[in-house]
Amino acid sequence: MILELNKFIREERPYWAELGAILDRLEGDPEYTMDIEAVKRFHYLYQKSSADLARMMSFSAEQEIRQYLESLVARAFTEIHETRRKSRGISPLTFCFKTFPATFRRHIGAFWLALVVFTMGSLFGALAIGYDRDSKDVLMPFDHLLQDPAKRVANEERSQNERHNEGKTSFSTFLMTHNTKVSIFVMGLGMTWGIGTVIVLFNNGVMLGAVAADYILAGQAKFLAGWLLPHGSIEIPAILLASQAGLILAGALIGWGKPIPLKTRLRKISGDLVTLIFGVGLMLVWAGLVEAFLSQTHEPVIPYEIKIAFGVVEMVILILFLAKSSREPSMENG
Repeated sequence: MILELNKFIREERPYWAELGAILDRLEGDPEYTMDIEAVKRFHYLYQKSSADLARMMSFSAEQEIRQYLESLVARAFTEIHETRRKSRGISPLTFCFKTFPATFRRHIGAFWLALVVFTMGSLFGALAIGYDRDSKDVLMPFDHLLQDPAKRVANEERSQNERHNEGKTSFSTFLMTHNTKVSIFVMGLGMTWGIGTVIVLFNNGVMLGAVAADYILAGQAKFLAGWLLPHGSIEIPAILLASQAGLILAGALIGWGKPIPLKTRLRKISGDLVTLIFGVGLMLVWAGLVEAFLSQTHEPVIPYEIKIAFGVVEMVILILFLAKSSREPSMENG
């Protein structure tokens, strides 16, 4: 039995090495393509290695060789069944209305997890304010949020007619760049196996919940909705999508017991991370414009009902866009 096993390994090892070399080139150069003969050879080597793996199952020894073959076959399977999405030739419209929403739906589980974490943070912040109004100093990092909501609303409405559009463009630019940096940071925290992403997401939820509870308890719910909904209906989902990307990255790092090398797992999700964070950037550009030119303009200049309606319409359009835009089930089940 030992002699038969040694002979088997000696005869088959060159085929395994050849398949490994092809996989190394495919994984190292995403732009590399094979001609028809190379594809046929690659498929033959995959089938042969799969058959060898099945034969290895009959041997109780050589656990290391069996694990090597399992990894090799898994890598080949990934390459054969992967749909490579080339960046060349993809138009902006195709990206916005097809690639971006399809990528979001493909990783919907990570989004739901991000939403749960954010919601838990929001509930914690709201309950903390409801239990102890003096906790504002800890939960709210911005000075203008620490003052009494009724006084702030009165000051905002009184000063509307004195304001000019000067500085709104620079303020809008600041919001876009700042929020985009924060989103990239949240995604990058996926490198901490998702711990950093979850902490930042929960903390943002705490702040939002605390602010919402503070204004609602002070009888300023209409001002709150008119102030937050126009930009928040886009900005908050953008933060959730950035966190979704961070959790996808964390999942690839963890691996969840899959016999696929880390480099392969990261390469598989790299394109999706770029797609999500670029889409988040576009969302934040719009949110920055709306916040600077609409959210910060209150009654009597713009009625709160108009601002609230605008925010609700934005939210409905965004939900329909992400859920339905260019839905192709056969392409999203992979």
